[in-house]
Amino acid sequence: MSSSERRNGNKPPREPISITDKRRVDPDTGRVREHTPSQPVTPTPQREPPPTTSDAEMHPGDRADRAAREHPDRVAELTADLQRVQAEYTNYRRRIERDRHAAVEAATASVAAKFLGILDDLDRAREHGDLETEPLRAIAAKLDAILTGLGVAAFGEEGDRFDPTLHEAVQHEGAGGDPVVGRVLRRGYTFGDRKVLRTATVAVVEGPASPGNGTGTAPVDSA
Repeated sequence: MSSSERRNGNKPPREPISITDKRRVDPDTGRVREHTPSQPVTPTPQREPPPTTSDAEMHPGDRADRAAREHPDRVAELTADLQRVQAEYTNYRRRIERDRHAAVEAATASVAAKFLGILDDLDRAREHGDLETEPLRAIAAKLDAILTGLGVAAFGEEGDRFDPTLHEAVQHEGAGGDPVVGRVLRRGYTFGDRKVLRTATVAVVEGPASPGNGTGTAPVDSA
């Protein structure tokens, strides 16, 4: 102790006392220690957590898989919504296609109907032999080709079975049970899927009733 410390009455600071227990057997538990305090303790290395990947960095398929694992009910609900939207879109496309087809057929029928009067004039000219030479024969052929390309077809020939859905009878002869077309006064026309554009005007002749046929009428395929 220095003289200055004695004069001032201050006590010198004491250094901390450390006691090292080097016994191999723990006095409290009676077990052999794995290491003594004099031996350095090797710390156990801590594993770092695997790096996390944000949703933006993940592949879309991986994000969907993780979402399915974390929220199975929500994924099932979204899947059902997607299937419903797809079904509605499919029905919408079918309805649009059906409406488009109907609009095309209506336009075709409207255009073709404007030519029916000309076709009637050509039929009368054909009956009188005026279509045997040019130029009417070429005009008639071109017009027939155009209407055929539009799906327009003529029907109504002598001897066809009479069908009230296809023929309009303005004359009726005989009293049998087998009505047929005796004479065609004006041909009829169909278009598209055998839709009637105009019925045929005919004179009906009834022959003797066929056995087992009675007085009924049979369907006619005149187109």
